[in-house]
Amino acid sequence: MRSFIRMSAVVAALSAFAIPATAQTVKQADTKAQPSRAQQLMGDIAPKMAELTDDVLFGDVWERPQLSKRDRSLVTISALIAMNRPDQLRSHIALAKQNGVTEEEIVETITHLAFYAGWPNAVSAVGVAREVFKAQ
Repeated sequence: MRSFIRMSAVVAALSAFAIPATAQTVKQADTKAQPSRAQQLMGDIAPKMAELTDDVLFGDVWERPQLSKRDRSLVTISALIAMNRPDQLRSHIALAKQNGVTEEEIVETITHLAFYAGWPNAVSAVGVAREVFKAQ
């Protein structure tokens, strides 16, 4: 159980950087290398965490063919709702929409999880979803 809790904490921490990048830098049209989102958010203080986020989480795990990115998004937002991680949920709801999950499906996921993950977690998730939907 302890290792599951530790792994959950690692997944939650890594999922805060929901902008996938398969390398540490992203090339723009002008060929200047731009730091990935993980590099921008934590590369200065935790470069290994940023590297793991880019290379392992988004470069490997999110690219595995056994689940579609759409399905991975649904699983991820469900886990973040259950763990009450609104900061990470915000970016993953936006990513879920990019991966083809509709707003209606996101709201239905939140409603469904209210009975499994707790009403307060679902109510918090509704607020986060509202913010993300309005911003896009």
